[in-house]
Amino acid sequence: MSGENNLSVLLHHACPEHHPGKYVFSTLDSPSAELRELSVMTMHEEEGVTLILPQQIADQYEIGYEYVASWITLKIHSALAAVGLTAAFSRALAERGISCNVVAGYYHDHIFVAVGDAETAMKTLSSLG
Repeated sequence: MSGENNLSVLLHHACPEHHPGKYVFSTLDSPSAELRELSVMTMHEEEGVTLILPQQIADQYEIGYEYVASWITLKIHSALAAVGLTAAFSRALAERGISCNVVAGYYHDHIFVAVGDAETAMKTLSSLG
């Protein structure tokens, strides 16, 4: 199933969804299989493995973090080769002073914003279409 490439369609049908809870970015040299399973996303980097975890899991396992985020998913199935979607929503958020950390999955784009910015980010993303 191919994703959408047309930027106008992507923006009009982005349908941002705010996941409940708080999420944190942590890094470990060699996280356990259990922690990998509990993470919502992982990224292998030269310096270590980045885990995006629910804050309560990081606290439970006493894993350090610096940034507490809200997680927003754009529900449209965007093509990995689509041009301009990330630029459009990151520019709109930046204009409102909101930083965003973006992870692209096969089907959707996932945006992490500071917890205090979630409501404004949702309004901003909803207005792009």
